[in-house]
Amino acid sequence: MLRLLVVDDSALMRRHLRQIFEAEGDFRVELARNGVEALQKVRDFEPDVVTLDVNMPEMDGLSCLEQMMAVRPTSVVMVSSLTEAGAEVTMKALELGAVDFVCKPDGTVSLHFNRVRPALVEKVRTAARVKPRRAKGLQQRLARQRTARPASAARGPSLGLAPSGLVLVGVSTGGPRTLEEILPKFTETFPWPVLVAQHMPQSFTGVFARRMDAICPLEVVEVERSMPIQRGRIYIGRGDADLVVERRFGRIVASSVPADASLWHPSVDRLVATAMDILPASALVGVQLTGMGSDGATAMTELHRRGGRTVAESEATAVVFGMPHELIQRGGASLVRPCEAIAGTVIEWITS
Repeated sequence: MLRLLVVDDSALMRRHLRQIFEAEGDFRVELARNGVEALQKVRDFEPDVVTLDVNMPEMDGLSCLEQMMAVRPTSVVMVSSLTEAGAEVTMKALELGAVDFVCKPDGTVSLHFNRVRPALVEKVRTAARVKPRRAKGLQQRLARQRTARPASAARGPSLGLAPSGLVLVGVSTGGPRTLEEILPKFTETFPWPVLVAQHMPQSFTGVFARRMDAICPLEVVEVERSMPIQRGRIYIGRGDADLVVERRFGRIVASSVPADASLWHPSVDRLVATAMDILPASALVGVQLTGMGSDGATAMTELHRRGGRTVAESEATAVVFGMPHELIQRGGASLVRPCEAIAGTVIEWITS
């Protein structure tokens, strides 16, 4: 039996979540109304996974999470609102060590969660299998970055040159803290733009792009519309849509287009497939990082078959080994590397 602790100040939410997971047949569920109760239940019940609300009396979710990760690291799925403020708090929770998040319903709780029930259960099951670990502190990185690049010294403009190649990154569960390890290692002299398909809702990707922009030497932007792809930039695909590569008026552009029928968005497969339509495989590098499912495996395997280079994150560092494992199993990974070695591998490939 999987031990699940549901932490929420809403009696309705607690009851509904308990019903969903007890109906699965292999969950033992305990409830807590706030962070104080949650910390006691974590000690007594020793859950495999916790769903944690943010706004609660006595002790809020972030304070609870921080103490939990210090005293007894536990796999946590945050329950977040689909607002910019909710996204900011959720990003902070992921920095503190939360594995993933689900979005709290805007309207009728039962109707909403019945629609997303399969994804909710899958996320909680996946989190229960993850070995919890604190994310390396983004706040310390922000401090170092501000020291290295004072506010008075603005980042130089994008080089504005047409790219000779593209780095294409696919990532899902565990992505924000993994990208914090990789993207800041690309310096201002890195010659290829980087395009990232991170599975996230629309209200989260803009917040995430701004936070990454604060710690990366390259400019980080969310792709909200068609924009020229230039050296000196990292492009984050907008959530609930797909990021594609197109050629318009002789220029290579990144565009945000309506999501296709696939399960996850922005779609990694669609990003890589459209890039192969525009550039030769030798001018593309695919990077497959942590995440559930198989998004990206089909297109990156084809990229590898055509002579492109691909790197998959190793099981040793992937929060969830699903997406990298699929690429490796299909024979589509040129190399398998731990998170901390991936940027160096890509830089060596492109600059050697």
